[in-house]
Amino acid sequence: MTPRISPAFRTSFLFVTGLLIAAFVASSLESAGQRWGIWSPNILNETEVDFLRPLPPRPLSQQDLEDAQLAWRYFEANLQAETGLVDSVAGFPSTTIWDQGSYVLASVAAHRLELISDTVFSARMRSFLSSFAELPLFDDTLPNKAYDTRHLAMTDYANNRSEQGVGWSALDMARMLMAFRVLEQHSPDLSPEIQSIISRWNLTAFAHDGELWGMNVDQSARELLQEGRLGYEQYGARASALYGLDVSFAMSAERNLSWTEVSGIKIPKDRRNASYYHAITPILSEPYLLAALEIGLDSEGRILAHKVYAAQQARFEDTGIPTMVSEDHVDARPSFLYSSVFANGQNWAVVSEAGDFHNELRTLSTKAVFGWDALYNTTYSNAMRKELNMLSRNQSGWQAGIYETSKKPNTALTLNTNAVILEAIHYKAFGPLLQ
Repeated sequence: MTPRISPAFRTSFLFVTGLLIAAFVASSLESAGQRWGIWSPNILNETEVDFLRPLPPRPLSQQDLEDAQLAWRYFEANLQAETGLVDSVAGFPSTTIWDQGSYVLASVAAHRLELISDTVFSARMRSFLSSFAELPLFDDTLPNKAYDTRHLAMTDYANNRSEQGVGWSALDMARMLMAFRVLEQHSPDLSPEIQSIISRWNLTAFAHDGELWGMNVDQSARELLQEGRLGYEQYGARASALYGLDVSFAMSAERNLSWTEVSGIKIPKDRRNASYYHAITPILSEPYLLAALEIGLDSEGRILAHKVYAAQQARFEDTGIPTMVSEDHVDARPSFLYSSVFANGQNWAVVSEAGDFHNELRTLSTKAVFGWDALYNTTYSNAMRKELNMLSRNQSGWQAGIYETSKKPNTALTLNTNAVILEAIHYKAFGPLLQ
């Protein structure tokens, strides 16, 4: 008779195996960084070394707690009670797998910060997991790119119902896996439900041959494409490696990394030409902040993150313009933009997913301000926190930011903005979410 392996043992085995693989790859990156010159004096100077050491946890101020409470209000106001999912944008009953991963991470942060009780946390997560167990899958393989939060139907990004689905995103999948790993560590009693959900998914469909792969559906045509650019690619790979998936090429920026100077700072640049590879190449805050707040930056990530931060501070020092850039929803067309340090050959470019430039909509990003302030706690990041005082303190969460040109608030209310704020304040108090 073949012995049965208990779910608890299998979960522990997979977790430890994933950590060992991640540790091995991180060790390889350390030596790789020395080999390809990322540590060389012309890239990193002596005054920057302190930024490579993570700050220890520190006491939260009353303002921190009030800011976290405001962020959690978004999740109270935008929960779909029937499904346990949260809308990605206030008032629009649609979501992505990325955004629901953000919801889980925000919930863990809120629970640890004692913003919600054990009872509320458990009820929310069990309702969420129950719905995720019923999600229709694209080709019975992986979750679709978008869903209607009211009844779990597969949709396109405009929330139009799609019986067949529109493909999957590898980066979205990786973020959901990160969230599940954090949730499983925080609440081991939820492990059976989490493992049951993951057992339905063919994870190797999006992570194999060392790369991350997304499925794109354009009308009737389907195409499997390598997914992820500098920063995002490494974040997704580190999350996927926790499950023992083959992401060996995507783990390091080495093969696609070059350097360019922006505001007097040498910043990382993706070698892949945007027009040739048909994908935008933004260098911005988001992926470095998420990696830091959720799992901690590795040696490569610490250097690249600091360079991205330093360029933003340098721009402020040169121009007096408050600068913290990231991806964000905006309350104008085209609704979602990547405000970058560098993208598609242009400094301080603001690009859409299609590659169009919208520099007039550059935003001081609320979540980027909170993230960098949690990570570095500098005079500049503290000053940017104060810049946010002009945003409306309504009862439904933090607005996305402040437009650079008009100085008016970017009034978009989104799940991701408020999730990152909760993650950032959690980081200040406890360190990364995955301990």
